[in-house]
Amino acid sequence: MLELGTAIPAFRLRDLEGKAVTSNDFAQAKGVLVAFICPHCPYVRHVRTEFARQAREYQQRGVSVIAINSNDVTAFPEDSPEGMRTEVEEVGYTFQYLYDDMQEVAKAFRAACTPDFFLFDGRQRLVYRGQFDDSRPNSAVPVTGKDLKAAVEALLAGRPVPADQKPSLGCNIKWVKGNEPDYFRS
Repeated sequence: MLELGTAIPAFRLRDLEGKAVTSNDFAQAKGVLVAFICPHCPYVRHVRTEFARQAREYQQRGVSVIAINSNDVTAFPEDSPEGMRTEVEEVGYTFQYLYDDMQEVAKAFRAACTPDFFLFDGRQRLVYRGQFDDSRPNSAVPVTGKDLKAAVEALLAGRPVPADQKPSLGCNIKWVKGNEPDYFRS
């Protein structure tokens, strides 16, 4: 996992309209939330409505939110930019949704699955990396986003982010064959 305190990895990706988005674009934000998601993953689909709602709230409070899809679209065509557009329309995402076709940004973040959440403070230092909450598809646990929400609330209140951070659990990122990062091979 990316170590807490690490600076946001530099990136330059395009959004669904073709506009370049870089890590430098968020220098004035109170925080930056980066979510690795994709359209097809049942774990993302399970939390996406609540995530979209919370993301809108965080944006109104000065936290920049972006999502990145790094999946191999040859193997998973539903995760193509067209599938991402459909997801935006279905769920009502208000944040920029970027496509990492070379999968280099996922590697730089050491992202492992979808969904995977990374919260950076106003100095763009990592303060949280982990799960949305304890809910999983087909579980009786309600989707609340409590783990991520606790981190964002602490950040906005100027308090230390809780140290108890559970890794995300979901579908592994669909790496292009031969492009798997070293941390993924074991």
